[in-house]
Amino acid sequence: MTDHQEPRDPGRHERRRVRPQVNRSGGPRDEAGDYVLDRNGNPLIDRYGRPVRARQRPSDQRPLRRPRREPAAEQRPGRPIQHPPPPRRRPPRSPQQPPRRRPPRSPQQPPRPPKPRVGGASGPRRRAPRRRRRGPGCLGCGGLVVATLLVVTLVAVLLADARLTRIDASPEPAIESTAGTNWLLVGSDSRQGLTEEQQAELGTGGEVDIGRTDTIMLLHIPFGTGESRLVSLPRDSLVNIPGYGENKINAAFTFGGPKLLATTVEQNTGLNIDHYAEIGMGGLANLVDAVGGVEICVDEPITDPLANIDLQAGCQTMDGPTALGYVRTRATSQGDLDRVARQREFFAALLGEATSPATLLNPFDAIPLVYHGSGTFTVGEGDHVWHLARLALAMGTGTTTETVPIAGFQDTSVGNVVIWDETAAEEMFASMR
Repeated sequence: MTDHQEPRDPGRHERRRVRPQVNRSGGPRDEAGDYVLDRNGNPLIDRYGRPVRARQRPSDQRPLRRPRREPAAEQRPGRPIQHPPPPRRRPPRSPQQPPRRRPPRSPQQPPRPPKPRVGGASGPRRRAPRRRRRGPGCLGCGGLVVATLLVVTLVAVLLADARLTRIDASPEPAIESTAGTNWLLVGSDSRQGLTEEQQAELGTGGEVDIGRTDTIMLLHIPFGTGESRLVSLPRDSLVNIPGYGENKINAAFTFGGPKLLATTVEQNTGLNIDHYAEIGMGGLANLVDAVGGVEICVDEPITDPLANIDLQAGCQTMDGPTALGYVRTRATSQGDLDRVARQREFFAALLGEATSPATLLNPFDAIPLVYHGSGTFTVGEGDHVWHLARLALAMGTGTTTETVPIAGFQDTSVGNVVIWDETAAEEMFASMR
């Protein structure tokens, strides 16, 4: 051992490390002889007889000391001292404040709205946006309007059906039933119900009590598909009237009314008459005014003081009195033949106006038309207003108009008459049977 070793107490039994020797010159310590000594200062020997060397620590390692806090401004750059982060303090939660909900991890799924509170808990509450939905109120109002219109329409139809004038127009004896449906359409020159002022305005003249037929037409409506056919029978046609012999066809109406006229038409055409409809002068004028007038294209100027008309050529809208004079006048080159052609044209235009979408889809126009128009018709005992509606619809969808084939004219004891072409007329009527 060196002379610089510290004295030791022989009474102490401990293991201690030999301090590194220091050169007298003040140099670094000599750590080569750093062994573990016993209490007598002798090195300890392991079981192999070798001295036990003390464990050495790096020269730059110093015992851990508690770091000294220094102001931030006086800290020197070096290895930063890592302090554990202080615990995160949360503000105290109010007992009335609702617990926070963590947002969902998946951004694709929207958060569910909070369930409504139960038990009347207080606190702020988020209002979910209200979804607009169609309440039953609007649908209910629409249904109520539709139901009201249906009821009003049904009532108007029943009242219109009650306003129809019915008369026995069934032919006797009736022939066998033929194909399709056949209507006998009659326009009479009856002045019943018209005042003197109305007769003067309409240009009717003549005797009030005498009823004759100015217009006789036969409408054939085929079953299924196919156009209807409207055939004019000139009122001066020479035919055989059952029980009266040969005479003008309109005389049958004077002799026996609608019943004899229907029987005469049936026996001379071979077509079964299924329905009968008649309209007078005043009724025709009122019906034209009810639809707001009828547009007619006049081929040539017509002036007839007896019918109170002075018409220029061209298309024009006619009111009731003008339309009545237009279908009654014979002041043209071919007289009665021109008149029946004008009557077919006018009748088709009138029904087309009455069945137009603008009229049928507007209940404020359709209901008054059905109600007031029904009062102008005289029908058979088994006919109703819905039969007239089917007639109007059939005419509105397309109708072929024609006149019974004519062979010529002849002067007879009953006046100048129209002679039918028997062969051509029979072919035409046979095509409708």
